[in-house]
Amino acid sequence: MTHTRIAYMPLATYPEAIADEAIRATAAFAASLECTLQVTTFAVDLPQVSSALGNLLLDVPGLVRAAEEKSKAECLRLKDLVHGAAGSRLNVDCTIRTVVLGAGLDAAAAEARYYDLAVLPWSGETVAAQDMTQSVVFGSGRPAILVPPSARPAPLDHIAIAWDASRVAARALGDALPLLAEGGVISVLTVRDEKPLSGSNLADALASSLVKRGFNATPLETTLGKQTIAEALQDLALSNGAQLLAMGGFGHSRIRDFVLGGATKGILTQLRLPILLSH
Repeated sequence: MTHTRIAYMPLATYPEAIADEAIRATAAFAASLECTLQVTTFAVDLPQVSSALGNLLLDVPGLVRAAEEKSKAECLRLKDLVHGAAGSRLNVDCTIRTVVLGAGLDAAAAEARYYDLAVLPWSGETVAAQDMTQSVVFGSGRPAILVPPSARPAPLDHIAIAWDASRVAARALGDALPLLAEGGVISVLTVRDEKPLSGSNLADALASSLVKRGFNATPLETTLGKQTIAEALQDLALSNGAQLLAMGGFGHSRIRDFVLGGATKGILTQLRLPILLSH
């Protein structure tokens, strides 16, 4: 039986939308995964604020209506943008959902649970991108791929896994393997002097296990030197031709804040290639 992989892309419109180039890059990346793309654009429903004094100074209800109409118009524009970026390469289903102010992030995390993975346009300068990433990665239970504007579509025939033998790293590996093209390559990355590891030759051990399972896997180790852990992992992945870096993500969803390991936090602020995060 043939299964259809469906990726989910949530797009907020209030108070700001993600930059168009990041959305285009994400749609093109989804096409390279040979999947169907489910897009939800979120329009905002703002609470009505009434103040006799305030209404004398400003047309508060009018400002609220204008913000809501702008959000709805942005939903329609983003729908056209995604369809234009996808072209004939990608089957896209785009819906518009209206949510009350502050409810869009939880709604996106809940919707993501119905799909194979989430693809998230990324911008380190856009708060909306950071908030959506946090909510989906830590709230959906599904893998999420952060896609920077610099990403270029190509068959996914080389992935890198940041490996420290932890539970979340194993989860990231399991989530990434189904995305690898037939006959593709896996680079197993470890950074030796960043933190104490649970054993020696971890990269070799995982690569050997993957080879026994029929994968083409190579262990790669590096040291930090003067780099951050984020720079070291991405440099190692990019220099060896990887198109995706998979790694575990850490967070504390109860306070809805990033409490991250150094590698995850650094990569989120300095994204140079698509990153698959599993939590």
